[in-house]
Amino acid sequence: MRNILAVFGVVCLSGLLIFAVQEAPKEYNEIEENGVNDYNVYALSVPENLNFAGEAMPLDKPDIYERMDRELLVNTYWQSNGLLMFKRAKKYFPIIEPILKAKGVPDDFKYLAVIESGLTNAVSPAGARGFWQIMKTTGRENGLEVNANVDERYHLIKSTEVACNYLIEAKEQLGSWTLAASAYNAGKAGMSRRLKQQQVEEYYDLLLGEETGRYIFRIVALKEILSHPKQYGFNYKDSDLYSYIPTKQVAVDTAVADFAKFAKSFDINYKILKLHNPWLRERHLNNKSRKLYYIDIPLEGYY
Repeated sequence: MRNILAVFGVVCLSGLLIFAVQEAPKEYNEIEENGVNDYNVYALSVPENLNFAGEAMPLDKPDIYERMDRELLVNTYWQSNGLLMFKRAKKYFPIIEPILKAKGVPDDFKYLAVIESGLTNAVSPAGARGFWQIMKTTGRENGLEVNANVDERYHLIKSTEVACNYLIEAKEQLGSWTLAASAYNAGKAGMSRRLKQQQVEEYYDLLLGEETGRYIFRIVALKEILSHPKQYGFNYKDSDLYSYIPTKQVAVDTAVADFAKFAKSFDINYKILKLHNPWLRERHLNNKSRKLYYIDIPLEGYY
């Protein structure tokens, strides 16, 4: 849906390996003699039966194996970012997962949001916005309100529904969920053109540019690591993870002159109101058409 390097695949090599927490495989024990090494970095075993949305990765092909190995290494040894993904996943996956299920989109696509935005309301140089990195035109074409006053690309539920619609259309056009995911990065027309030009039918048989060529591997790497934290050296307690603050919805069908004043009427401040409603882009709501909006207000006692 947009061309920008996925946030989870870029690594600053300086300091990358300082905090390796991976438990040593038994075959490496003889390397550590007399406690000489303060830290060690170990090669990872690529699981034999990786898949995306139930579609198997052809890991018997040498190039596919090496590309998968790369993404597992990159994302395992970027420990600080990895821990943040575990923390945010606990907070946001419970919102995303039911929408994917209701739309008939495989659960694995929640990891696409992870590599697109790191589960934040990211802004790309190309103009994509939100968890799903939706472009302005795509948002409007799919019924989102996008302007300076209200930008529903920042609305997690509505933007997830739009992403699902795009992916369903891409699956129908291209024939597989793997190609649908790659089309989210390179576009449906772009993927169709590449398949025709190279006379192949599968993502894994295509010669692609750096970003789209790594895209599915990044998703699967995040799926594997987030599904098996201890296997990849990530240790945490449930209390270390973030939790979503429960809210109530307040219906508004008029203009709002001052959201700071509006927030105070619910015993919260402007900052808290915006944290829970990032799609409200200005300090006021124009609403000349008297459209019905639902504004999330955190339940009492959480702030």
